[in-house]
Amino acid sequence: MLQVSSNAVAESYVVKQSEIHGQGLFAARRIEAGELIGHYEGPIVSDNGDHVLWVVNDDDFIYGIDGQNELRYVNHAPDANASFYGNELYADRTIESGQEITHHYGNDWD
Repeated sequence: MLQVSSNAVAESYVVKQSEIHGQGLFAARRIEAGELIGHYEGPIVSDNGDHVLWVVNDDDFIYGIDGQNELRYVNHAPDANASFYGNELYADRTIESGQEITHHYGNDWD
Protein backbone atom coordinates (compact mmCIF):
# COMPACT_ATOMS: atom_id res chain seq x y z
CA MET A 1 0.00 0.00 0.00
CA LEU A 2 1.34 3.44 -0.90
CA GLN A 3 1.78 5.88 1.96
CA VAL A 4 2.23 9.64 1.90
CA SER A 5 4.46 10.89 4.68
CA SER A 6 7.23 13.37 5.23
CA ASN A 7 9.51 14.80 7.85
CA ALA A 8 7.66 16.40 10.72
CA VAL A 9 7.35 20.17 10.72
CA ALA A 10 8.14 21.95 13.99
CA GLU A 11 5.07 21.54 16.19
CA SER A 12 2.97 24.54 15.35
CA TYR A 13 -0.43 23.04 16.16
CA VAL A 14 -2.42 21.07 18.73
CA VAL A 15 -5.70 19.16 18.53
CA LYS A 16 -8.52 20.13 20.89
CA GLN A 17 -12.29 20.55 21.05
CA SER A 18 -13.66 22.80 18.28
CA GLU A 19 -16.69 25.06 18.22
CA ILE A 20 -16.96 24.30 14.47
CA HIS A 21 -17.13 20.50 14.67
CA GLY A 22 -15.79 17.85 17.05
CA GLN A 23 -12.02 18.07 17.27
CA GLY A 24 -10.10 20.85 15.55
CA LEU A 25 -6.54 21.87 14.76
CA PHE A 26 -5.34 24.96 16.64
CA ALA A 27 -2.20 27.09 16.40
CA ALA A 28 0.18 26.34 19.26
CA ARG A 29 2.12 29.49 18.39
CA ARG A 30 1.80 32.41 15.98
CA ILE A 31 1.99 31.10 12.41
CA GLU A 32 2.99 33.64 9.77
CA ALA A 33 1.24 34.02 6.41
CA GLY A 34 2.83 31.70 3.85
CA GLU A 35 4.35 29.42 6.50
CA LEU A 36 4.20 25.65 6.07
CA ILE A 37 2.01 24.25 8.86
CA GLY A 38 2.45 20.56 8.11
CA HIS A 39 1.99 17.61 5.79
CA TYR A 40 -1.21 15.56 5.46
CA GLU A 41 -0.07 11.96 5.92
CA GLY A 42 -1.65 8.57 5.38
CA PRO A 43 -2.22 5.78 2.91
CA ILE A 44 -3.18 6.50 -0.69
CA VAL A 45 -6.82 5.50 -1.30
CA SER A 46 -9.29 5.56 -4.18
CA ASP A 47 -12.50 5.69 -2.10
CA ASN A 48 -13.84 8.69 -0.20
CA GLY A 49 -13.98 8.70 3.58
CA ASP A 50 -14.24 10.96 6.62
CA HIS A 51 -10.61 12.08 6.53
CA VAL A 52 -9.71 11.72 2.84
CA LEU A 53 -7.93 14.66 1.24
CA TRP A 54 -8.19 14.63 -2.56
CA VAL A 55 -5.03 15.77 -4.30
CA VAL A 56 -4.27 16.53 -7.96
CA ASN A 57 -0.59 15.99 -8.79
CA ASP A 58 1.45 17.71 -11.51
CA ASP A 59 0.30 15.11 -14.08
CA ASP A 60 -3.39 15.84 -13.27
CA PHE A 61 -3.65 12.45 -11.52
CA ILE A 62 -6.21 12.58 -8.70
CA TYR A 63 -5.70 10.48 -5.59
CA GLY A 64 -6.92 10.44 -2.00
CA ILE A 65 -4.89 10.46 1.19
CA ASP A 66 -6.64 8.87 4.17
CA GLY A 67 -5.42 11.20 6.92
CA GLN A 68 -3.64 9.44 9.77
CA ASN A 69 -1.96 12.40 11.46
CA GLU A 70 -3.28 15.46 13.30
CA LEU A 71 -3.94 17.44 10.12
CA ARG A 72 -7.05 15.28 9.61
CA TYR A 73 -8.69 17.55 12.21
CA VAL A 74 -8.57 20.69 10.04
CA ASN A 75 -12.19 21.86 9.93
CA HIS A 76 -13.97 23.66 7.10
CA ALA A 77 -14.60 27.40 7.14
CA PRO A 78 -15.87 29.60 4.28
CA ASP A 79 -13.26 32.21 5.24
CA ALA A 80 -10.46 29.72 5.91
CA ASN A 81 -7.01 30.79 7.12
CA ALA A 82 -5.03 27.92 5.52
CA SER A 83 -4.92 26.00 2.24
CA PHE A 84 -3.61 22.68 1.03
CA TYR A 85 -1.20 22.58 -1.90
CA GLY A 86 -0.87 18.89 -2.58
CA ASN A 87 -0.51 17.38 0.86
CA GLU A 88 1.13 20.50 2.35
CA LEU A 89 -0.91 22.89 4.49
CA TYR A 90 0.12 26.58 4.39
CA ALA A 91 -1.16 29.59 6.30
CA ASP A 92 -3.04 31.98 3.99
CA ARG A 93 -2.68 34.76 6.55
CA THR A 94 -1.21 35.13 10.03
CA ILE A 95 -2.82 32.72 12.49
CA GLU A 96 -2.53 33.73 16.13
CA SER A 97 -1.69 31.28 18.90
CA GLY A 98 -4.88 29.56 20.08
CA GLN A 99 -6.81 30.29 16.86
CA GLU A 100 -8.36 27.36 15.00
CA ILE A 101 -6.66 26.47 11.71
CA THR A 102 -9.28 26.04 8.98
CA HIS A 103 -9.42 25.06 5.32
CA HIS A 104 -12.12 25.68 2.70
CA TYR A 105 -13.27 22.17 1.69
CA GLY A 106 -14.99 23.44 -1.47
CA ASN A 107 -18.21 25.10 -2.49
CA ASP A 108 -20.32 22.03 -1.65
CA TRP A 109 -19.58 22.67 2.04
CA ASP A 110 -20.76 26.30 2.19
